[in-house]
Amino acid sequence: MSKINPLSGVNSLCLMDAAALAKAYAAGDLSPVEVATATMDRAEEINPSLNAFTFVDRKGALEAAAASEKRWRAGEPLSDADGIPTTLKDIIWVDGWSVRYGSRTTSAEPYRTDAPAVERMRAAGAVFIGQTTTPEFGWKAVTDSALCGITRNPVDPSKGSGGSSGGAAVAAATGAGVFHLGTDGGGSIRVPASFCGIVGLKPTFGRVPAYPASAFGTVAHLGPMTRSAADAKLMLKIMSGRDLRDWAQGAGRLAPLDDEAVDLSGLKIGYWSEPPVGAVDADVKRIVDSRVADLKAAGASVEPIVLPGENHLDLFHHHWFTGAAARLALVPENERAGIDPGFLDIAAQGGRIDAKGLIAAQVRRSEFGVAMDPLLETYDFVVSPGTAIPAFEAGLEFPADGRYQRWTEWAAFNFPINLSQQPACVIPCGATPDGLPVSFQVIGARGADARVLSAAASLEVLFSR
Repeated sequence: MSKINPLSGVNSLCLMDAAALAKAYAAGDLSPVEVATATMDRAEEINPSLNAFTFVDRKGALEAAAASEKRWRAGEPLSDADGIPTTLKDIIWVDGWSVRYGSRTTSAEPYRTDAPAVERMRAAGAVFIGQTTTPEFGWKAVTDSALCGITRNPVDPSKGSGGSSGGAAVAAATGAGVFHLGTDGGGSIRVPASFCGIVGLKPTFGRVPAYPASAFGTVAHLGPMTRSAADAKLMLKIMSGRDLRDWAQGAGRLAPLDDEAVDLSGLKIGYWSEPPVGAVDADVKRIVDSRVADLKAAGASVEPIVLPGENHLDLFHHHWFTGAAARLALVPENERAGIDPGFLDIAAQGGRIDAKGLIAAQVRRSEFGVAMDPLLETYDFVVSPGTAIPAFEAGLEFPADGRYQRWTEWAAFNFPINLSQQPACVIPCGATPDGLPVSFQVIGARGADARVLSAAASLEVLFSR
């Protein structure tokens, strides 16, 4: 297969990053209305074949864009993100939008409040152009549901987009917006970003406030999905901060997001090359190994590492499956017939974990976190493949070759970092012989989101040579 360029032939307005748009708005060369219209046109163009959007809010977006235009003309923008086209995942509350969590069991009634991250984006002037797809309750790292159907890969529509923020990744990859808000409980930002060839960041837990609390607890994060590390950093700055509705956030005091560029030379890097379960695809390994060689050539010191602890998959399953059981308990039994069978299966397994087993898993998780923090003090960053495998057949939870029984088994470069809560960013680093994107993951110490994104920006330059 020859690689499809998801941005081929797209309106040039859909190719501009946030900084270029803000400069054009300030100069009066472009209007947010023009840009919002172009990106919504693009969303509607790609949606019949790729199924990335649950809906496009043309009326609301044009009203917000017109208000942004007036502010820019008056020289009074709300922020550098004023007028930037933005999408929001169908799992995040938005005032005036129906949020279904990808499930037929939820109400179609519009919500009457914004989640904190949405509230912050709105206050910055972001223009919400539409809502992106998710699997039911965001439970798996692919995106399909009985409610919305299958979300397909823009590079090869026979393949899946990854998930659970699959619609957001496709929207970003095809130019249907600049900022895309996703969630990540076990790789749900990083997996689709990897499969679709964009940038995705799972921030330090607590960096972005969350409300309401997720049934999946403190493995669940909110973060940016964009086409560049610079856009991800700007989006993260806007979404970050303390919100009293998020008790699990703690005091919310994290390092600021204004670090300078990271010089790759002299860095001490740990290379995590083998996942705790499953195997790395040969093409993925070859490409990521070559990028690690580029990192060494740029002057970094790179050493092989393994993750501390053991039974990481079992540990994650205790947290994820009990979360699924808790989420299922909110659905009346007489409404469960059409729920994704895979979700019902993990919820049933979670329901068989007793209180002692869950508390023991929580203790094991704290021990894993205690070991991970010193690892990220020893090394400036840990790097790895973004995912162990490239995108596979659309509509499946795992490849059809029989190697895996659950999505978690092929997402093993992803879910451990949800347990330990470090920031982790994926960026494109090449393509398989079939043209499928391969990504490179950068993991930093808790709170070091800015340094992770700065390193990602430096690697973007290195990998483009």
